[in-house]
Amino acid sequence: MTLTKLMKGSALSALAIAMAATALPAQAEAAAASEQQSKREREDRQYQRRSDRRGERRTERRQEQRSERRQERRSERRQERRSERRQERRSDRRQERRDAVREIRRDYRADERTERRVDRRAERRADDRRADRRAERRIEERRAERRAERRAEERRTERRAERRAERRYQDRRAERRADRRAERRWRERSVRDRAARSTLERRSRYWDGRRWHNYDRWDRYRWRDNHRYDWYRYRHAHRSIFRLGRYYAPYRDYRYRRLEIGFRIGSLFFGSRYWINDPWRYRLPEVYGPYRWVRYYDDVLLVDIYSGEVVDVIYDFFW
Repeated sequence: MTLTKLMKGSALSALAIAMAATALPAQAEAAAASEQQSKREREDRQYQRRSDRRGERRTERRQEQRSERRQERRSERRQERRSERRQERRSDRRQERRDAVREIRRDYRADERTERRVDRRAERRADDRRADRRAERRIEERRAERRAERRAEERRTERRAERRAERRYQDRRAERRADRRAERRWRERSVRDRAARSTLERRSRYWDGRRWHNYDRWDRYRWRDNHRYDWYRYRHAHRSIFRLGRYYAPYRDYRYRRLEIGFRIGSLFFGSRYWINDPWRYRLPEVYGPYRWVRYYDDVLLVDIYSGEVVDVIYDFFW
């Protein structure tokens, strides 16, 4: 039943299709023609619209270009007017400056003329004053020359008197020297015997480990009277020599003590590192026998190195 129904339906549909195929071409052609006509009209309308829009745009662009050109021309004209005004102002200013400069120059020339006149008058007055001063100087120079001549004459007379007095003084001095020589000879004769006795008393001896040596005892007054050993003046002229730096004591906790003649010190205080090997450099007398000059802080000691006795002392010798 189903197959028969299907066969009937397919046959009917085929007949309907065949009938439609014969009736549709004319309608389809008419519909196609109407559609093409509507398309063409639409295209014509769109083209017309586009052309109208293009024309409007072109006109707008032209108007804009014209307006821009007008504005450019106006701006150019304004700039030209401004430049002309500026040039006119500059020319006016230049002219004013030139006029002002001319007036200033005129005033300056007038001032220069007046200043020249004043300067000429001042120069004339200065020349007159110079002439007066020169005349006064000449008079003063002549007076000074006369005074100098008078002083020279007075000095000559004074020198002559001084020479005469000096001759008299020399004569008296020669007489005194002769008297002193006679006294010395007389004293030397009497002193020789005393010297022979005193040398025996001054003599002393010291043992160096191998033998005994004789030496004269130190006289701490005699060398101070000799001008060769004027260490005080020599120190003022040569200060750098008397600056030996810091003194390092042989003991750590030892402090400075003022030592006097006759005091005995330990052997470490007069070791070889504390000796003054060149006494003449400090204008001290040479030592002999067991004596040695030793530095003790800023003092100088003369020590008998065999007994440790302080024989002579100079306080505050170094700086």
